[in-house]
Amino acid sequence: MSRKVRVALAGLGSRGKDTYAKTAKLFPEKMEITAIADIDPAKVKEVAREYGVPENACFSSAEELIAQEKLADVMFITTQDRQHVGHAIPALRKGYHLLLEKPISPRLEECRELVKVAKECNRQVIICHVLRYTPIYSKLKEILDSGAVGEIVSVMSIENVGWWHQAHSFVRGNWRNSDTTSPMILQKCCHDMDLLLWLTGKTCKSVSSFGSTYLFDEAHAPQGAAKRCLDGCQAKAECPFDAEKIYLENRKIGLHSGNREWPLDVLTMHPTEESIMEAIRKGPYGRCVYYCDNNVVDHQVVNLNMTDGSTISHTMCAFTATGSRYAKFMGTKGEVIADMSENILKITEFGKDTEIIDISKLASDFSGHGGGDNRMVEEFLDMILEGKEPNHRTTSVERSMESHYCALAAEESRLKGGEVIEIAQFIK
Repeated sequence: MSRKVRVALAGLGSRGKDTYAKTAKLFPEKMEITAIADIDPAKVKEVAREYGVPENACFSSAEELIAQEKLADVMFITTQDRQHVGHAIPALRKGYHLLLEKPISPRLEECRELVKVAKECNRQVIICHVLRYTPIYSKLKEILDSGAVGEIVSVMSIENVGWWHQAHSFVRGNWRNSDTTSPMILQKCCHDMDLLLWLTGKTCKSVSSFGSTYLFDEAHAPQGAAKRCLDGCQAKAECPFDAEKIYLENRKIGLHSGNREWPLDVLTMHPTEESIMEAIRKGPYGRCVYYCDNNVVDHQVVNLNMTDGSTISHTMCAFTATGSRYAKFMGTKGEVIADMSENILKITEFGKDTEIIDISKLASDFSGHGGGDNRMVEEFLDMILEGKEPNHRTTSVERSMESHYCALAAEESRLKGGEVIEIAQFIK
């Protein structure tokens, strides 16, 4: 292999085009994009021009790319959830190492098949559990492993999805319906399941879970609501989920606040007021949140009973002002609070004053999942270049399976009214 990792990109959505492709500019001495594929020819053309990919290495689908002779050392697979394994297995058999977007698959049998084929082909398959690579959780892992707060007995964790993010991605957007994508607890929270298992170093024995779609359905539509936000909706003035308010006026992500990136570039590749309005007028992101074909939950709680008798509770909720993660780790000698929105850790050993660690002073890059995206890609590139095996932080496909078992068992519990699901039996 050359001293650069040659990368083929399969899928040029937000993750492929706007996250992973850009790492070629961050690490030009380590990475070169040599082939790309997407069903949108405009995206293919733009990425090819930006990264110097020749026309004969540009393809109209992941399947077309994979059908060619091997064009790179690794393939980044960022297609839709239910396509992942169908693209990953033939890519492995062509000889590619893989960086595979999470989740692996909502189907356990597909996950198991991928593990099997990766071993047969002797290829590295790394799942994008990017939070492990963030400065805040790297430091938290160091503190918990040090034993400063003793043995962890209980954990309280919450993922604040954020009201507009839920509306964008999980009501109007690509991950709105588990029949075509994944259950919410897997798609959004396999990050959290993986993170909690890794941070505590524990194994789950059984789970129970409750949740539902509380708000985003036709029964909760306000009087006078139209099927689309621009179709004379009489509830528009009081509706926070109005598409114009989110995509044009929102103080954090709206066009009028200067944003030109995610989530606006999901609606239109080059956001302008005209292109945003056209997308709202005609596309899926202009639909009323009460009249979409969504079925994923907007809130869910998961209780994890660990094999050593400790417990973890995790909440996923759409109805939060901001999108962030917060957790409290309670040990036999003290507690640690991790607040991702404030980027701080609070460590209180029993009988001592609280120590506050400002994570912003420990690193400079907090872009992309709190700084996790770029660090994950660089570590993966180094692993391939140097022929290293995955380290304690790297989420190999085998390690990622533990989070998938927990998430999928939680979904089965939810569908069965909170029935306790034994993980060992569920795996069988």
